[in-house]
Amino acid sequence: MKKTALTIILTLLTAITLSAASYDIRKYGAKGNGKTLDTSAIQKAIDACNKAGGGRVTVPQGTYLSATIQLKDNVELHLEEGATILGTTDYKAYRNLDPFTEGLGIDVGSALLVAVDARNVSVTGHGVIDGQGSALKERHIKEDKRPERERWGMRPFLLRWVRCEGVNVKNVTLKFAGAWTSHYFRCNDVTIDSITIRSYGVAHNDGINIDGCKHVRISNCDIRSGDDALCFKTTSAQAGCDDIIVSNMRLRSNQAGIKMGTESMAPFENIKISNCHIYETRNGGIKLFSVDGAHLRNVEISDITMSEVRTPMMFRLGSRLSVFRKSEDTQQPVGTFENVVVRNVMAVAADKAQLDPPSGILITGIPGHCITNLTLENIHIRLLGGGTTEDALFKVPEKEDAYPEVSTFAPKIPAYGVWARHVKGLKLKNVTFELKNPDARPEIICEDGDMEVYK
Repeated sequence: MKKTALTIILTLLTAITLSAASYDIRKYGAKGNGKTLDTSAIQKAIDACNKAGGGRVTVPQGTYLSATIQLKDNVELHLEEGATILGTTDYKAYRNLDPFTEGLGIDVGSALLVAVDARNVSVTGHGVIDGQGSALKERHIKEDKRPERERWGMRPFLLRWVRCEGVNVKNVTLKFAGAWTSHYFRCNDVTIDSITIRSYGVAHNDGINIDGCKHVRISNCDIRSGDDALCFKTTSAQAGCDDIIVSNMRLRSNQAGIKMGTESMAPFENIKISNCHIYETRNGGIKLFSVDGAHLRNVEISDITMSEVRTPMMFRLGSRLSVFRKSEDTQQPVGTFENVVVRNVMAVAADKAQLDPPSGILITGIPGHCITNLTLENIHIRLLGGGTTEDALFKVPEKEDAYPEVSTFAPKIPAYGVWARHVKGLKLKNVTFELKNPDARPEIICEDGDMEVYK
């Protein structure tokens, strides 16, 4: 009996020791001088930690130049304050462990830090992961003479998580990715808390991309990104976004603040986003799109402030019907867009916008496929105004299979407040607009649809 108790105690002590084990990358040969390539040393520390059953891999103060690093089961990569993992500008040195095609048709997927089919993986601490995006691009274009639209896919993401269970990213600063800043694909149980993103200077610098993930919690993050700040995607028809809660975010972007789509093959459902400030976005505040077959439903966005945002809201159900993983998916039928609520929004729209004159809210399905039961409640938007009677006569093109974007329907919208087309059960509750200048366009237009307006 005593022997059994002792065995149990020793087993528990061993488990505690393993869980608390720390692996300093300097002990595995990392130099941290910003010049020597430390990829191999960092990977050796991770592999040793994983082989021992897990623990913490510590990145102490210093600058560690690296290409692709692969995280593994039960490993926490902890960056101490003053520590930087610096991506090499040699774009050919990065590995692509899960290739796919993004929304513009470009093959992508290489990354600086990646985990594939891993469990209980974390990146924590108050250090920095810096992809040197602009310097990497400069080197790239000197060696690759193809047009930018064809070559950018070779540039690496900063963080990439593929089919992982139990992901935790906390406190770190992510800077200057070569492409997307972070991509979470088909992951379950994801926590992203108190991270800072400063990623701009090259195209496609999305901040956080949640792609076909379930049970996700994102909070207290500060994002300034060159492309969409907080973006939900479904690049695989096999995996939707489900059970996601987002709160307390600051979002600035050269594109959208909050976006669902464009890649949209599987459902977006049971998603709640609240208490966010969106500012100085150049291509939309809140944009929700289903254009590749997704069922977008049961989404609630609330308590949002916006300042200097071009085109505060856009909602689109379309029929682009792209396929992004051609080896495993086939083209989907047109999806649905239903039971979405956006409430308690105060927005100041930018005077200069994609539309001239600016408009506040765009809502459009396509013939035979309506956006259904969309509720906008307690919304106030301040706009420049300036529309003419001629602007009010503008006929907006359908463009059913086009890439979904505000500019797709440019140059004008015939209403300054809400323009809606192909809708059923649209409800506007206490939706108001404030104009800096007179506008001859109607405040609200609804084409091919039914709408209820409550003041």
